[in-house]
Amino acid sequence: MSLEERKPKLDLTTRFLAITLFLAVISSACNQARVATQVPVKPADVNESRIINADREPGNWMTYGRTYDEQRFSPLNQINDRNVSQLGLAWYYDLDTKRGQEATPIVVDGVMYFTSAWSKVFALSATTGQLIWSYDPKVPGDWAVNACCDVVNRGVAAWNGKIFIGTLDGRLIALDAATGRSIWETLTIDPHFRYTITGAPLIAKGMVIIGNGGGEFGVRGYVSAYNSETGKLTWRFYTVPGDPSKPFESPTLAKAAKTWSGDWWKLGGGGTVWNAIAYDPELDQLYIGTGNGTPWSEKFRSPKGGDNLLTCSIVALKIDSGEYVWHYQEDPGDAWDFDSDEDIILADLTIDGRARKVLMQAPKNGFFYVLDRTNGALISAKPYTFVNWASGVDLKTSRPVETALSRYQGTNPAPIVPGPMGAHSWQPMSYSPTTRLAYIPINDAGFEYKLPESFEPKKLAPNYGIDVVAAGLPQDSKVKKAILATVKGKLVAWDPAQQKAAWTIERPGPWNGGTLTTAGNLVFEGTAGGTFEAYRANNGEKLWSFPAQTGVMAGPVTYEVGGEQYVAVLAGWGGVFPLAAGEISFASGRVRNVSRMLVFKLGGKASLPPMPSIEQPALTTLPNLANPGTTRKGERLFQRYCAGCHGDVAVSGGVLPDLRRSSALTDDNWFDIVLRGDLQSQGMVSFAKELSRDDAAAIRSYVIFRRNQDAHSEKR
Repeated sequence: MSLEERKPKLDLTTRFLAITLFLAVISSACNQARVATQVPVKPADVNESRIINADREPGNWMTYGRTYDEQRFSPLNQINDRNVSQLGLAWYYDLDTKRGQEATPIVVDGVMYFTSAWSKVFALSATTGQLIWSYDPKVPGDWAVNACCDVVNRGVAAWNGKIFIGTLDGRLIALDAATGRSIWETLTIDPHFRYTITGAPLIAKGMVIIGNGGGEFGVRGYVSAYNSETGKLTWRFYTVPGDPSKPFESPTLAKAAKTWSGDWWKLGGGGTVWNAIAYDPELDQLYIGTGNGTPWSEKFRSPKGGDNLLTCSIVALKIDSGEYVWHYQEDPGDAWDFDSDEDIILADLTIDGRARKVLMQAPKNGFFYVLDRTNGALISAKPYTFVNWASGVDLKTSRPVETALSRYQGTNPAPIVPGPMGAHSWQPMSYSPTTRLAYIPINDAGFEYKLPESFEPKKLAPNYGIDVVAAGLPQDSKVKKAILATVKGKLVAWDPAQQKAAWTIERPGPWNGGTLTTAGNLVFEGTAGGTFEAYRANNGEKLWSFPAQTGVMAGPVTYEVGGEQYVAVLAGWGGVFPLAAGEISFASGRVRNVSRMLVFKLGGKASLPPMPSIEQPALTTLPNLANPGTTRKGERLFQRYCAGCHGDVAVSGGVLPDLRRSSALTDDNWFDIVLRGDLQSQGMVSFAKELSRDDAAAIRSYVIFRRNQDAHSEKR
């Protein structure tokens, strides 16, 4: 299907109704708009001046982190630590999907814009939840095989009457903010490679800044800037060097190539910019976070070692040209999937009696970094939770001091903390200039890394370069129980100047939601167990909780319309943890996905419909005619090809089907699905190019083995 054919066809009546409803919403909210200038509003009339001066109109949330510094702090205080107990549901909006929800909504002049799974976009009245328009970019179902971490999207950007969305299949689309009609779209990737876009765009100086993902799938990372009016490419910055037999795109990449070895470019290199982007108008600098190298193990990626620049780094660029300014690498020669794509927050701090312009990040590796954002110099770095791969960060060399087990070169798996999920992942942290604390959703979970006997890149499987069978959860009951007991989560209020925790909230498990902090001395966070909660920002006292009926991962926002403050969060369970972690994900709470926007206000009286009761029948044993060798082969294939979506050792986290319960285990429909692609429209691509019928049969024998194993466990 061509790009033109994918564009939605809105008839004139639909467009007229959308515009009429939009104008009605704008009229009801006009007293909140353009406070500083009193200029009449138009749909999503956002520009650089409005974002820079966002505190003059705190009722809006006009960009992903509310302001360019990405602090996710709101000056609103109508809802505060004295009355938050009166918070109630104002309205909700149900979505047509059961896939993960990660988007931060933006709210401009009484209208809320946000994304859902499969890169769909919605515009709602921010006061009532009434639908103004929706847009479906028609992402092909088979592109889901290229997404490491669910078919999610983290949000839109607004600028000059347009809403911008990056789609899972690599397109950047500009929509008319009044109607949702596509104005232009451009393909930002080479479709022959397994790129995805899940992050929200950032817009500054009329340019749309967008990165991409695909670090496990043989891609080369880059970030691009496009003209917001035309969609034309303005500049592109590659984060890792390409083929050294060809001219490098910049002197920076020529230098970076000296830190690589082997044929890294044939494997892509990685270093993708899939999330963290921030802009400093004062310094006119753009800051990006880069991802891991591919594959994870440097033995296969860069066999003679090297730092592998610019993976796992924070990089500063000149925003007008994309020209390199400085970088700081957090994980030289990364071997653990320790991305540096987690939120980048800008702030002015007083450290040791001196005013500093800083950049803060709590990346996957478990250390909280404070950098001088003018030059990238390390000010401090301390672990914000338990880590064992490094004993600290040397302030003289700015490098981590790795421990003996960090490189997992032995014959036994090395239990390293944190694991690839990260001590903190994409779930947004926030920072309050009032309390001077950062609020971090933390994952405490390790991982057993081991080198495989051999490694061969595949096109339809993640290329981790580790022994995926050794990484699976053991089924010995005592060993499994001991491992599961170590998997926890936390909400931590972190003092970046003192590099220590001010207070901590313990969670049953990881993968809890992003945070929002406000001038009302509040911190809001959703939980993996299915609640949305408020805490006193200065001391962590729990003040309010709402049963959300599903896991809440996304970052909340707050806004004001008509003199009334609202708090909103997109609810829905998914992402890499419940997809890939299997039984470990149950530590956080066994919830179902119920995808919806939840919006609260003081005295809100709305209520959610009751959840239907769905009980899973007990597992029963099935005949398994395969010999043990075939089943072991099936285990290796399942862990490499299937576990990323259907769960570690064939236990689903509840988002996608649990194959142990599949009716296809007993007939040839199994082969129609796995090899012919009968469910391709739902994201289950055909694996016929890489798996034979015997391979598919071996995988089925392993799933039956696991079904029978767990059926016996249930009886006990």
